[in-house]
Amino acid sequence: MTNKKCVAMILAGGQGSRLGVLTGKIAKPAVPYGGKYRIIDFPLSNCINSGIDTVGILTQYKPLELNDYIGSGKPWDLDRSNGGAHILQPYQGKKGGDWYRGTANAIYQNLGFIKRYNPKYVIILSGDHIYKMDYSKMIKAHKDSGAACTISVMEVPLDEASRFGIMNATADGTIYEFEEKPEKPKSNLASMGIYVFSYDKLKEYLEADEKNKDSSNDFGKDVIPAMLNAGEKLIVYRFSDYWKDVGTIDSLWEANLDLLNPKIHLNLSDSNWKIYSRTNALPPQHITDTANVENSLITAGCLVEGNIDYSILYENVTVEEGASVEYSLVMPGAVIKKGAKVKYAIIGENSVIEENAQIGEEPGFDGGDDWGISVIGEGKTIGKNVKIGAKQMIKENVLKGEVK
Repeated sequence: MTNKKCVAMILAGGQGSRLGVLTGKIAKPAVPYGGKYRIIDFPLSNCINSGIDTVGILTQYKPLELNDYIGSGKPWDLDRSNGGAHILQPYQGKKGGDWYRGTANAIYQNLGFIKRYNPKYVIILSGDHIYKMDYSKMIKAHKDSGAACTISVMEVPLDEASRFGIMNATADGTIYEFEEKPEKPKSNLASMGIYVFSYDKLKEYLEADEKNKDSSNDFGKDVIPAMLNAGEKLIVYRFSDYWKDVGTIDSLWEANLDLLNPKIHLNLSDSNWKIYSRTNALPPQHITDTANVENSLITAGCLVEGNIDYSILYENVTVEEGASVEYSLVMPGAVIKKGAKVKYAIIGENSVIEENAQIGEEPGFDGGDDWGISVIGEGKTIGKNVKIGAKQMIKENVLKGEVK
């Protein structure tokens, strides 16, 4: 048995159904982000930057691409003989087996993995959030407080607090109540789904939760309330930097374009806190003299002959002369042909937008969170002169006509 101060467990098995066609073949944490990254890169990079070198990645839904991407963990310096990155999937044992039934059950099924390292603390993370965070500071706050569990929270506007799990805490940060999406929230401290547990307490309450036949086996709904009811000390850890749950089409689109917004602090060029990824060896981008590029990210391997404005082109994208891409994400390998117009859209990997096709529309709303983003699924073809209106989810080839 090896003693580790802290083991990280990343919940990365989410189906991501609200991302529609973007997660038809891959799990949400494997969805591309920011031109050259995957969402899972952020918690993995945060771990190694925080000094945590033992990480369990719990996968379940369509895990093949995510498993291949993580591999031995080398891009994140997690290819270790003592610790490192470990893919943890549901398995069949002598007493049977089961899919992960909830966040708590997923960790419960892997207590054997945690026990191998006999840690003092376990940090539980989500695999589908975009943020940079020094977990060592949260672990220190947990240790200094003597708490059984520390929960990371962000202040959100009070009129939006009913969308979140809300932690009600005293002035010193001690949690006295948890409310799941309350109609009339008492505070604006929203849970980020990041937990630091003292290992012995985590084991105790997961085993008790597993014995409770009425439990939904969820940390927020079951384990945290049970600990509060038992009088355990739980504290909040306040986080005030950039953080985004990219669980919807609009939030994924926004999180990408946030990289182009100078008012939003998410610096991926910070040499002191790098976000690592598994990258391909590709030729440099080629932007020709017919192109016009405004405030955009263009990744390696791209050929740009057309007009790009406030957009992100992932690797190996082609935008032909006379085509335009505005306020959009174009995933790896996609081709936008001559005269095509892409606006407020996400174009899936290896899709082809034929000549003079029109994808998406400028949003026609007065405020709110719904941008009306249209999404073209992976490997789809949109034919010549086809028009795809706002807020469309295209699952099949569309070779003629109009979709609105």
